[in-house]
Amino acid sequence: MGLFRRRAPLHERLARQGGLDSGYEPAPVDPRPAVLEAGIHGIQRARDWDATVTAEMDGIDGDSAVFVTLPDGSLLVEEGPDDSLEPLAAAVERELRAPYRARASRHSDRLWAVQARRIEVLELPDAPGGDTLDLARGADGTELRVDGQRVFGSLPALEARGEREGREFAVHAERLDGDLWEVRAAAL
Repeated sequence: MGLFRRRAPLHERLARQGGLDSGYEPAPVDPRPAVLEAGIHGIQRARDWDATVTAEMDGIDGDSAVFVTLPDGSLLVEEGPDDSLEPLAAAVERELRAPYRARASRHSDRLWAVQARRIEVLELPDAPGGDTLDLARGADGTELRVDGQRVFGSLPALEARGEREGREFAVHAERLDGDLWEVRAAAL
């Protein structure tokens, strides 16, 4: 034995003498809890709205409204008063250009909060009747559904929109008014 031999720490020598040391290194301990509670995991929730604004105005009946602003600037009121919601749309358009879907709620006599999300609007003059369209293209071919029912045929404008996502895609469209449809597309 050398004169300057380094000795193991006392806790290691005692563990070895007691038969507890087998050379096994335990895995590092993860300090996070095994089950994460909703809202406490530290991961940011996906954003639902692209803009949130407040506006002070009089003359709007009701306490809430849902509306869509089309690319040409016209408003489609889906829920709420038939009063002019243009002041609320003007408040949103300081941060977000049309087209968008918005919901507004009254917070006091004059104060309104408005949340808005960008949307994509397509004009589909050759679309069949119905309120929803689902077009999917996968390895098995292309399928078109109108209000959940499979139909034969195709919509070239909807297919062109899906092809921007890739070879296999899904496109969902909801009728806004007449030939105007709100569209969402994703690659498969």
